[in-house]
Amino acid sequence: MLSDKWVLIGLVAAGCIILCLVLLVLIAQRRQINALVADKSDAQNQLTDLRLSLMNQTHEQFTALENRLHQQQNQLQQSSSQNHLALLDLINRNHAEHRQELGKAVHQQSETVAKRLTELANITESRLDKLSNRVNEKLSEGFENTVKTFNDILKRLALIDQAQQKIAELSGNVVSLQNVLTDKRSRGAFGEVQLYNLIENTLAKEQFEKQAKLSNGRIADCLLKLPEPTGNIVIDSKFPLENYQNMMQSGIAETERKAYERQFKADVKKHISDIAAKYIIEKETSDSAILFLPAEAVFAEIHAYHPDIVEFAWQSRVWLTSPTTLMAILTTAKAVLKDEATRQQVHIIQQHLIKLAGDFNRFQGRFDQLARHIDQAANDVKQIHTSASKITSRFQSIEQVQFDEIEDGRAG
Repeated sequence: MLSDKWVLIGLVAAGCIILCLVLLVLIAQRRQINALVADKSDAQNQLTDLRLSLMNQTHEQFTALENRLHQQQNQLQQSSSQNHLALLDLINRNHAEHRQELGKAVHQQSETVAKRLTELANITESRLDKLSNRVNEKLSEGFENTVKTFNDILKRLALIDQAQQKIAELSGNVVSLQNVLTDKRSRGAFGEVQLYNLIENTLAKEQFEKQAKLSNGRIADCLLKLPEPTGNIVIDSKFPLENYQNMMQSGIAETERKAYERQFKADVKKHISDIAAKYIIEKETSDSAILFLPAEAVFAEIHAYHPDIVEFAWQSRVWLTSPTTLMAILTTAKAVLKDEATRQQVHIIQQHLIKLAGDFNRFQGRFDQLARHIDQAANDVKQIHTSASKITSRFQSIEQVQFDEIEDGRAG
């Protein structure tokens, strides 16, 4: 469940990161738009400044011309009266020509500035349109990706909910299994059920007996009916789980762990002694018995870290098994029982072989008789063929004679 929460947090964080990226893209695009607008404003300001500078230049030129006119007028007043009128006409003509030239220059400059302003406005509008289209495309793509991401997140959340439900069900099953394994009788029933499932899946019903009652009044969990010299073997299920779990607890003191370990060994040895005393009966069962441990962990713990228990079981002639090793033993027992059944059917097989040999001898005699008849028929066929050849040659001789007589008659 903790890993699922981390997956959910990661998915939400990924969605937030995607939203942040989309916002960053929008902010960058907005900054570009603002920069273009600022460039446009700067261009307009520059054009305004240019107009003002042109107007100032024109005003300065007009002012300079007026000053020159005043100077010339003063000079004319000081000059002789004869040249006064001619100079005035010349000055007026020059003044008119300068005004025309200045008007033309101002008009041309105004047209150029207006054209540049129009071009700049068109360029700015086209760039703004392209930028708006790009921003819209990015926004659409970003929103589509965001929606897709959130849909994926919702699907994953649904899967996580289903997984959490399954985990909750599994947790309930584990709790119920723990409750079952807490009680000794429930543990015993659990071990017997597992034992019976293994045996029923391997052997035939007539090859074992459940809850078999022995001559001493004891009832065994299962009795394997094996042939001599092995004989019947008792299998008894034991589940020493409580002290094993206490011994495997984490965070307990070493002395306490040692105490649980001693109690665990005592429990297993007691089970071994009880099986040896109850289920090994001379001339009724085999000279050994099997102790079935339903948990592989308990079996591995004993064989890995407690060799004294294994030695004690060997001396008591009680073989410790787990579900895996018991399956191997049952498979071997099945092969032994099959071999014994084959040996019991040997005399029947021999009788059938004897009958088959007699049938084959009769077949051999009849085949020899048929071969003699075939040989006789072949001789008869050869003789018939010889007679047919002779008859054919005689017919040919007769035809040849008749043909010669006919030729002689024609000749005469």
